[in-house]
Amino acid sequence: MRHLLSLNSNTKPRENTMDRRAVVACLALLCVAGMFTAGCNGSGNWFGQNKTPLWNGQDFNGWAFYLEQPDVQPEDVWSIRDGVIHCKGTPFGYVRTRDDYNNYALHLEWRWVPQTLPEGVVRNSGVFLHVQEPDMIWPKAIEAQLMHRNAGDFWIFRGAQVDQQKDVGSVPKQKPCQEKPLGQWNTYEVRCDGNTITLHVNGVKMNHVTGANIAGGKIALQSEGAPIEFRNIYITPLQ
Repeated sequence: MRHLLSLNSNTKPRENTMDRRAVVACLALLCVAGMFTAGCNGSGNWFGQNKTPLWNGQDFNGWAFYLEQPDVQPEDVWSIRDGVIHCKGTPFGYVRTRDDYNNYALHLEWRWVPQTLPEGVVRNSGVFLHVQEPDMIWPKAIEAQLMHRNAGDFWIFRGAQVDQQKDVGSVPKQKPCQEKPLGQWNTYEVRCDGNTITLHVNGVKMNHVTGANIAGGKIALQSEGAPIEFRNIYITPLQ
């Protein structure tokens, strides 16, 4: 800011105290506004007082099972102990909500069981979003990937499309892996807002897709090869 100086050469220019105070006040307001905007964009602000458990922590009421081997009983793959869902990982399949959801923020926590796996077996799972019937191993859906060290990728299946991927395939995460070591709990926060989906892993924005041709459906947790656990699954509608 340029100040007007006295034309009297014997007068020493004085600092304009009021101008300095105004500048400092403006900068403070800008900082506060920036912090507020950053907070609103953070995943933690997607969940308000009206968040609702998607899983009740006790049983699978409101959920349905699909396994590629129909002779296997779901309870041999999926079980609940101490408020945690335990998934054996085999055979392939999923447990899904019976209801459809759209325009929501989803929170869940997962961890990989730290055990030695058979040769060739990878720690793989996922969260299917906007699942369309009929049920099948890879239904028409958009997957928020959970494969170890790949959480934050998207996978697109069976006619689902986004602007970033028009066919079956992946949309790789935009940042390096944010997962914690095996055996520790990780947090997935997923925002499905109309035709856009945003993924945060452990509080870090990892991916974002637009133009989804399915904007609602069921939500599913995958059994895909290795033991995995889930807890604290809740949802809140977006305004």
